[in-house]
Amino acid sequence: MKKASVRTVATPHGEGRLHTRRANRPIATLLLSHGAGGGVDARDLWALADALPAQGFSVVLFEQPWRVAGRKIATAPPTLDVALTCAADAMRVRTPLVVGGRSAGARSAARTARSLGASGCLALSFPLHAPGRAEPTRLPELRSVGLPTLVVQGERDAMGRPEEFPGDLGGLDLVVVPGADHGLKVPARGDISQDEAMGIVVESTLEWLVREIVGNPRAG
Repeated sequence: MKKASVRTVATPHGEGRLHTRRANRPIATLLLSHGAGGGVDARDLWALADALPAQGFSVVLFEQPWRVAGRKIATAPPTLDVALTCAADAMRVRTPLVVGGRSAGARSAARTARSLGASGCLALSFPLHAPGRAEPTRLPELRSVGLPTLVVQGERDAMGRPEEFPGDLGGLDLVVVPGADHGLKVPARGDISQDEAMGIVVESTLEWLVREIVGNPRAG
């Protein structure tokens, strides 16, 4: 894993951290936040941070204040949105911006991407509902994004299997990682390896970025 530059960001809920992997000549920037049960070292976040800068996309991983403070439980959703907004304001990017994240970070991105002036939203393991419960659904958050959105979902995600996403979500692309759970981890003896699973995450994200963000005259 390559090192990223790290700097702190002041928010009303404490200090957050920006972990940046910058492209030499960035054509777009991704701001991604982590889930409620982990940090910026999640396998999918770092797969993107390792691979995309070489393709011209800077990747900034935002570590929420609750995680920086050493807490084990995430704070309420509105606090995540406020902190993510502070992170975006601190970046002041000059390229098209994609706001995203995994799990709770994906929800926060869906709620804030449009207000942050983003050109798209990347949702990794979007949690449609609590494990084992179909209701209440968080589909309204996806429906309200109003931007090109890519959802990357594990085939066995207990918080939302791919078939639970309706086909009438305009502007949404859905990519399925075979055999993967909510953490996008695949079985040791599954149809694909863990490296192949992360390859799907990277390649599908890259293809979507080129098509919807770089190739979209409205982006930026």
